[in-house]
Amino acid sequence: MKGYKIVKRKFSTAVWPLLAAAAILCAVAPAKAQEKQPNIVFMLMDNLGYGELGVYGGGILRGAPTPRIDKLASEGMRLLNFNVEAQCTPTRSALMTGRFPIRSGTYKVPLGGIPDGLTLWEVTIAELLSARGYATGTWGKWHLGSAEARFPTHQGFDEWYGIPRTYDEAMWPSLNETNSMWPSVGNKQGWNANVAPPEYIYEAHKGENARQVAQLNVDRRRTMEAEITSHAVDFIKRNANATFFAYVAFSLVHFPTLPNPEFAGKTGNGDWADCLAEMDYRAGQILDAIKEAGIEENTIVIFASDNGPEATHPWEGDSGPWRGTYFTAMEAALRAPFIIRWPGKVPAGAVSNEIVHIVDLYPTLARVGGAEVPKDRPIDGVDQLDFFLGKHEHSNREGFPAYVADRLSAVKWRNWKVHFIWQENMYDPPLTLPLPKVINLLTDLKEKRDGELYQGISWVVAPVTKIVAEFLESLEKYPPIKLGTPDPYSPPR
Repeated sequence: MKGYKIVKRKFSTAVWPLLAAAAILCAVAPAKAQEKQPNIVFMLMDNLGYGELGVYGGGILRGAPTPRIDKLASEGMRLLNFNVEAQCTPTRSALMTGRFPIRSGTYKVPLGGIPDGLTLWEVTIAELLSARGYATGTWGKWHLGSAEARFPTHQGFDEWYGIPRTYDEAMWPSLNETNSMWPSVGNKQGWNANVAPPEYIYEAHKGENARQVAQLNVDRRRTMEAEITSHAVDFIKRNANATFFAYVAFSLVHFPTLPNPEFAGKTGNGDWADCLAEMDYRAGQILDAIKEAGIEENTIVIFASDNGPEATHPWEGDSGPWRGTYFTAMEAALRAPFIIRWPGKVPAGAVSNEIVHIVDLYPTLARVGGAEVPKDRPIDGVDQLDFFLGKHEHSNREGFPAYVADRLSAVKWRNWKVHFIWQENMYDPPLTLPLPKVINLLTDLKEKRDGELYQGISWVVAPVTKIVAEFLESLEKYPPIKLGTPDPYSPPR
């Protein structure tokens, strides 16, 4: 070799094992350096009841098979005891912050007139992941702030396309019409944009002002699922070589439950079945985009619902074996479908009845993304990653308090449930019970039996009381943010 002199040296035999180990480390190091955090795609359906999907006992029983979602379940873990909050806004808040919404002033759907949504003091999962280098996008309903200052692009997301509030506002203009089968309110006493501003569809990017794309009406509501999917698929394609968090907040099956014109009449079983067919198709489009981008192996896919089934006629949903509707603490309101897939990591075909709450996804996804959760506030979620990966047989959660708005209505603990306030349907008045009602959820799925408190199971009240006492103590130590609190917010010292 030109310019170099080869010198022969003798090595001690004791040195060879060290050299061999060093060679192995050098070979492994580049591979580890190339590993990156997984992408996260979270598909959240709107008011999809427990009994709608084929894999949860629905599908063809509801008029339309759901083969793509059912296949997704076979490729990952399906939960039978995944729990959400009783209303849309609280569930989405819990997902974003890992905190029970009674803490953040987001414990009920806002009705307008006061600042609504998350204060900017809250730290969202999007902010945590963005700080770790994730590209972040969300599409669909936000429901965590209708003022631009609280839009998703001010809460950790790079981009957003969707509505700030809710889809039933699409009905406002149409109820004034006189050429519909619906009884007309009339434009004289009906909705007026000068009294209540219309719901707009927005497009926004971080660091820029949000742009109004169109007014939400019934016709545009029909095409929202296609629009949401198109934006999400485009995001996945653009970020295939990056690391990303895609929060796909689908619109179905929130009322008015209306299919895209391409799906209207497709099943022959009515609008609801057509919507199920469209929902399955749109989820499939997201899954296809992941596969076509070549990132399937390193992408966590979650499919879930934010609430139990609709309660409003004629769009009532199905709750499977459970009783009740959303806006209550009945099992139909709390239990929602949940599927998680991570090829080679989450055991395929796993099914569990262990309790998981949507707040748990905050610390779980933070860990997945290499982020740390805030230490200056109570985080109610618990890390469930090892449970999802099959390393633990049991969930890290035994129970939780179930609030309906600001009312502590029930507590779940293992396979037991204790009701303090009784309300079966969204439109029923909540009734405070003279004595707690104890339910064995393995033997009384419909929560129908009375008087069990005195049948040898009153001991269940003890662990439930412990959950309540610890949570109330936490609320006293860390006073909750009041509904309607404006920004800037700082917690009391």
